[in-house]
Amino acid sequence: MSVKKFNPMLLLATVAAFAATSGSALAQKKYDTGANDTEIKIGSIMPYSGPASAYGIIGKTQAAYFNKINAEGGINGRKINFISYDDGYSPPKAVEQARKLVESDEVLLIFNSLGTPSNTAIQKYMNAKKVPQLFVATGATKWNDPKNFPWTMGWQPNYQSEGVIYAKYLMKEKPNGKIGILYQNDDFGKDVLKGLKDGLGAKGASMIIAEEPYETSVPTIDSQVVALKSKGADVFVSITTPKFGAQSIKKVAELGWKPLFILNNVASSTGSVIKPAGFDNAQGVISATYGKDPTDPQWKDDPGVKNFDAFLAKYFPEANRADSSVAYGYSSAQTMVHVLKACGDNLTRENVMKQAASIKGVQQEMGLPGITLNTSATDFAPIEQLQMMKFTGERWQLFGPIISGEIGG
Repeated sequence: MSVKKFNPMLLLATVAAFAATSGSALAQKKYDTGANDTEIKIGSIMPYSGPASAYGIIGKTQAAYFNKINAEGGINGRKINFISYDDGYSPPKAVEQARKLVESDEVLLIFNSLGTPSNTAIQKYMNAKKVPQLFVATGATKWNDPKNFPWTMGWQPNYQSEGVIYAKYLMKEKPNGKIGILYQNDDFGKDVLKGLKDGLGAKGASMIIAEEPYETSVPTIDSQVVALKSKGADVFVSITTPKFGAQSIKKVAELGWKPLFILNNVASSTGSVIKPAGFDNAQGVISATYGKDPTDPQWKDDPGVKNFDAFLAKYFPEANRADSSVAYGYSSAQTMVHVLKACGDNLTRENVMKQAASIKGVQQEMGLPGITLNTSATDFAPIEQLQMMKFTGERWQLFGPIISGEIGG
């Protein structure tokens, strides 16, 4: 009978092998519908047609960016399958497309769907289905409501905050101004308007002398602009989407009206709004932003802008880099990639929302220096800072400090 000697190396090898197998069992890959070992399926709803079609470029930029990510090996080895549908900026159509994405295409999540009316129409459905409605492309304040809508999260600064910032500016620069307001008659327009009124406080009642709403279905807002001028306003606030923002700049110039002109951020694109309206017509217009303008010479040596330009040259050469919606698509897609990378091999819808609510101090390549993305389980508003800017010559010029737009801040 032979006695085998105790071999400590063999024991170590056995323990190591056991640890490895149990470790991989613990670190098992987790998937929900829309994700597997090879792909992550992402849905999107954009107005490629209709009154807000200028924003369609956002979806096209995102598609190009995800192509870049896929060409570089994907996210943790998985390719992004980006499915983007047109809703023509119509809420009933958005509902139809959301159902198609969730029930037929079986996406993991819907990313950066555009427009306050469209997102409002699908919000209850998305939350009932427990499918992330992530980084919506609208600044409505209601996207930051994790208690009631834990599956919906905003991305850009909210409209009420923006309105508050304009009010702060007016109280300082023109405290006795007579304000005429043009606003889109939906949640988007009313949200900016509420922030403006909240920011003006008790003074708002005497300062705001006229308000003119418009519907997105109208061909032109000329009559509203004429009405505001005729009432004697010397401050004009244009709360508009790109098409109507450009019209408002043109009409004010045509009338020879010289008010202090405030234009909201979503209609401030140099390429898709200011240039069509005419640079001469836009001199002195005031707005606020959170991103770099790639046409601004101050950023010519900026590493982030260089990366942005390299991306456009290789993956989206036909894009107009002067259109701020292109930089918006790029930055929002980068935020989505950041979250998916953070998910690792746990690609469940619950973990996607958990990682989206755990962003800390992320500086975006195309974000203004000092403006960072931050979220938590109780704060679903990633960007809450803005800087004022004035249109001068052929570009926006930043001025003043970075302002926190937190409501009441």
